[in-house]
Amino acid sequence: MPCYNSAAYMNRCIDALLVSGPAVEVVIVDDGSSDGTGAIADQYAAAYPDQVQAVHQVNGGHGQAINAGLAAATGRFFKVVDSDDWLAPDALHALMAKLTDSAYTAGLDMLICNFIYDKVNATHKKTMQFRHLLPTDRAFTWTSVHLPAGKYFLMHAVIYRTAMLKAAHLRLPAHTFYEDNLYVFYPLPHVKRMRYLDLDLYHYYIGRADQSVNEDVLIGRIDQQLRVNRAMIDFYQQTDFTDPALARYMRSYLSIITGISSILLLRAKTPAALAQKQALWHYMQATAPELHTQLRHGVVGWGVNLPGRVGRATSVGVYQALQHVYQFN
Repeated sequence: MPCYNSAAYMNRCIDALLVSGPAVEVVIVDDGSSDGTGAIADQYAAAYPDQVQAVHQVNGGHGQAINAGLAAATGRFFKVVDSDDWLAPDALHALMAKLTDSAYTAGLDMLICNFIYDKVNATHKKTMQFRHLLPTDRAFTWTSVHLPAGKYFLMHAVIYRTAMLKAAHLRLPAHTFYEDNLYVFYPLPHVKRMRYLDLDLYHYYIGRADQSVNEDVLIGRIDQQLRVNRAMIDFYQQTDFTDPALARYMRSYLSIITGISSILLLRAKTPAALAQKQALWHYMQATAPELHTQLRHGVVGWGVNLPGRVGRATSVGVYQALQHVYQFN
């Protein structure tokens, strides 16, 4: 549980995790907070010494906090829960019944659950689920993953086998926003066996003005988004794929992230932003030419590269329609 100046809301997150008892290990990582976050973490660790660890570090950002949590974790499975989010208690109970079943978890590298966009003042909370898209009654491999355009596994949906993450030498960059995409992307070549559990587990809170997924903040930090996007391109190009189905999924994921980067740059409406968008696609063409050809001629690549002012306006209009439907940002 990465925490930075989270004193005002972290109790809700921690208390929801504690309801399942000592089978759930809670590692609270205080990322150099300047409020009462560290003291609250220490209070929980003192009150629940067999269940809660408090880790304190110099501020290194969300990714560095995940690195520290993974290093400290002793549980068989690993999930990142941000301090302003929470897990539904009933769903967590059902999840733990599965994770403590040795037959269910045999050989399991990644478990996928649903998550809810818990947007402030929204009367309808959008649930991102994979019902009818993934097998629900058996373990499966990448050959069974055929998600429609725009659908992919976010950090909120996945639970990894801890030993697999450590064997993959997962290491996220410090002081980088949007590295949650790297957290989900980097381990994928090590994921061989998956399950989907149709539970509405994770409540993804959206509503703080300073939140990193606020669109104005996203545009203001576009350099961070582009850094992550390029890191994903590099990683894909450097991966020696033996599973075509895995390569297909990772291309689809990259297509979405590159599409988001492109749309945010279009939304900025400045000549510099348009030049950055062109530079991103040129970087992909130079670094991973085959990937560039596949993505540029795909639905997303075509949609974010419509020519002229009218084309750019059309691209943004489609994005806004999707934003309204899915309630992200």
